[in-house]
Amino acid sequence: MNKLAGAFEILFGIGLLSELTRHYAAFGIIILLIAVFPANLYMYQKGAKGIPKWVLLLRLPLQFGLIAWAYLYT
Repeated sequence: MNKLAGAFEILFGIGLLSELTRHYAAFGIIILLIAVFPANLYMYQKGAKGIPKWVLLLRLPLQFGLIAWAYLYT
């Protein structure tokens, strides 16, 4: 699943480079960020090997900022 999400991240990132696909790529990024949020929340609740808890907590509100940033390109 991580490889699939990573592939979409790369695809959407490339899509941001062109004016023709920027709108769709930005919406794709927003959908992807929303889709992976539960996994990030789970990682915070259960912990992740080698990642400090404060980093996992910081990542949660950061994701909303990334969604807002992507929305600027829609």
